[in-house]
Amino acid sequence: MGKLKIKTGDTVRVIAGDHKGSEGKVQQVLIDKNKAIVEGVNMVKKHTKPSAQNPQGGIVEKEAPIHMSNLSLLTSNGETTRIGYKMEGDKKVRFSVKSNEVI
Repeated sequence: MGKLKIKTGDTVRVIAGDHKGSEGKVQQVLIDKNKAIVEGVNMVKKHTKPSAQNPQGGIVEKEAPIHMSNLSLLTSNGETTRIGYKMEGDKKVRFSVKSNEVI
């Protein structure tokens, strides 16, 4: 498994699968599974049992993880791009391969 270049808080676009074309902010990255949870993308209905927090129970909609290979980072002008790394002084920074801007 390679290095994960997408981080929590990044804005991404889904580039493959059922949700192709949808965009959202990464809420969480699941490093061990190579997946990310993206806001408003890959919504699933989860049946919940009544509990102390939710005495009603019922069906709850929540985001399911989506594989990293199906996500692409968006630049500030809304284009998808690959991510590269370069040294800026003594700091390692991520940059957009397409526009060469530092992310």
